[in-house]
Amino acid sequence: MATILITGATSGLGEALTYEASKNGHKVIACGRNLAKLEELAQKDNVLTISFDATNEKATREALKDISCDIAVINAGTCEYVDVREIEPDMFKRVFDINLFGAMNVVAALQGNLVAGNKLVFVDSMARLLPFTRSQAYGASKAALHYACKSFEVDFANKGIKVQSMSPGFVKTPLTDKNDFPMPMSITAEQAAVYMLKGVLSSASSVYFPRRFGAMIRFLNFLPEFVQRKICINMRGSLSRSTKPKSDSARGGA
Repeated sequence: MATILITGATSGLGEALTYEASKNGHKVIACGRNLAKLEELAQKDNVLTISFDATNEKATREALKDISCDIAVINAGTCEYVDVREIEPDMFKRVFDINLFGAMNVVAALQGNLVAGNKLVFVDSMARLLPFTRSQAYGASKAALHYACKSFEVDFANKGIKVQSMSPGFVKTPLTDKNDFPMPMSITAEQAAVYMLKGVLSSASSVYFPRRFGAMIRFLNFLPEFVQRKICINMRGSLSRSTKPKSDSARGGA
């Protein structure tokens, strides 16, 4: 059985993966900011909890300085959608602060304790594969995270440290509950956790789930850019006729 560290473990995908991994006998180090939820998770067998905000480099280093694990699932993140009528630079900063820089804070904090055979898993998103409407901040942050992941995979290879990207499609979580548009082929967080656990325990370099949706989005990603653009413009038109932008946003636990 593996020792699996999970960031963003107090909500959504991270919480579901914590339950799935622990019930299958793995030791889980659940990290987050929600103290009430961490206390609840700590009551479960095989779960140790740590509270810190991954956007705070000093706090992250302090919390993880003595932590060793077989697998670190860097999952904490957020999503906010852009209103192109009024671009808000601070919103881009908020999204990148946790989705990219928070992930780098975790890697930096764990680096000294990583040994051959350990694995880093970066949870990005299939949103990085197409220019979806209003996804400038979220998609860009996940694309940056994916690139960092693949570059780490190159630089950590000679140390025997494995690196894996994990790209979900639409998953019903408190974060996506605020979405005001259809989510095709969406799955529950519990279903996603089954895919995630199987993925992190595999030797795959990249994991996409659910598989059918992943195959479809990856196929579209291989099309010429002008075709991708036309598809996404048509999608935007369909959405604008049936929905209107919401100002609400949600943040995953760090």
